[in-house]
Amino acid sequence: MTGWDITPSGVASVLSLVGLAADELSKDVQGYGTNVEDAVRWVGTISGPYCEVPTGPVGVAVADFASDTQGSIRFMAARTKKTLDGTVKATTEYVEGDLAMAAQAQREAAATPSAHELAAVGRESSDKGGNRQG
Repeated sequence: MTGWDITPSGVASVLSLVGLAADELSKDVQGYGTNVEDAVRWVGTISGPYCEVPTGPVGVAVADFASDTQGSIRFMAARTKKTLDGTVKATTEYVEGDLAMAAQAQREAAATPSAHELAAVGRESSDKGGNRQG
C-alpha cells in the first residue's frame, strides 16, 4: 500500500451500519440461547425410577452442540467488538495525524525565513510562488 485515503465520515457511516448489524446479531444470539434451552427441555425424554432428571438423547445432543459452539459465539462477539474499536482508533489516529501534519506545515510557513531562503529570493526573481518550472 502506498498511501491512505480515508474519509472519516464514510468510516463513521460504515461503523454505524456494522453497529446496527452487531446489535441484531446480539439479539439473535440471545434468542438462540433461549431456543436451545427450550429445545433441550421439550424434546423427547427418558424418565423412570433410574433417572433423577428426565433426559433424552436429542436433548443431550442439543445441549452438547450448544456447549461446543459457545466458545465460537463468544469469539465472534469479541472479534466484532475488537474490530469496531480498532477501526475507530485507527481512524482517529489518521485524523489526528492529518491535523498534526497540517499544524506542522502551518508552523513552517509562519516561521521566519532562513538565511538560505532569503538568499534564494534574489536568485529566483522569475519564480512565482516558489515553484520552478523547468
